[in-house]
Amino acid sequence: MATSDSRAGSRRPAKLYFYADRPSAERALQFGEFRLRPANPGEPLPPDASQILPFGMRPALAPPGFLTLSLSSAPSDKLFQRDAQAPCCIVIHNPEEFGERMHRAVQKVLPLWTGIDAAVAYGAPSPLGAAFTKGRHLAAQKEWLFAWRPVQPQSSFNPIVIQIGSLEEFAELREQTGAAFS
Repeated sequence: MATSDSRAGSRRPAKLYFYADRPSAERALQFGEFRLRPANPGEPLPPDASQILPFGMRPALAPPGFLTLSLSSAPSDKLFQRDAQAPCCIVIHNPEEFGERMHRAVQKVLPLWTGIDAAVAYGAPSPLGAAFTKGRHLAAQKEWLFAWRPVQPQSSFNPIVIQIGSLEEFAELREQTGAAFS
């Protein structure tokens, strides 16, 4: 059976930030509800991007088969959803608890998947491969990525909703105020 609570050699940041519209942010805070989506880098990969364990050494020539959840490791008004009627952010004050809950919940729903979370590398290939590599022009996102991959190859990846329980004991909802917050 695959493990899914590993991290890529680095510590989680002091806080994590989840940007969403108000209804999604409220559900995230109250129920710990998050949508895992198929990875889609949306830009050409660096020529030497590759996957490493536990995902296997191989060239990353196409978008990898992952389900992901993207958060930020720094506050930024630029990350609020501009088209949302009520842009909000969940500030997670205990990323360790959040990350462990997230990996446990995904393991229950997707027992034959393995997961990892780490900072995204900008402008240079990440040792974790294509899913953790983005162009330098996106560096302001300061993305912390949770990613899961099936142990056996699959031909399709559909989004799924995970609930990890209320975050209210270690997170708070904030609305966009026009200036970055801490």
